[in-house]
Amino acid sequence: MNKKLYAEYIDSFNRDDFEGFSKYYAEDVVLELGKRKVLHGRQAIIDFYREVKSKIRETLVIRNVVADEDGLAVEVATEFHALEDWPDFIAGPIRKGESIHIVSWAFYTIVNGRFQHIRSTRL
Repeated sequence: MNKKLYAEYIDSFNRDDFEGFSKYYAEDVVLELGKRKVLHGRQAIIDFYREVKSKIRETLVIRNVVADEDGLAVEVATEFHALEDWPDFIAGPIRKGESIHIVSWAFYTIVNGRFQHIRSTRL
C-alpha cells in the first residue's frame, strides 16, 4: 500500500463506488469506529456504508498519510451532509441539509495488500 493507492481508495469511497473501495478490504477485515461500532467482515462494512450513504453524503479529505507495506496511519477530515433527518446517526443527530465536520485518525493493518484491521478515532 502507498499514498497513491490510498488516495484511489478514498476517491472511490467519496464517489460511492462500493466495488471500488471495498476491493481494498480483506474478507475478514475488522473496522472499529472508535467505541461507537465494530464491524466484522467486508460485507458488513459494505452494508453499513450503503445505509449511511443512502442518508448522508460523506466526503473524506486526506490531511496526512504515513504508509508502508504493513500499514497506514492517516489523518482525515470528514464532512457528513444530511440528505434526510437522522436522529440516531453514529456521528450525532443531524437534520436534512445540516453538516457535521470531524477530523479522525485511522490506523490500517495491511495483510497481502488489503486492509485487515482498521481502527479509527475522532480527534
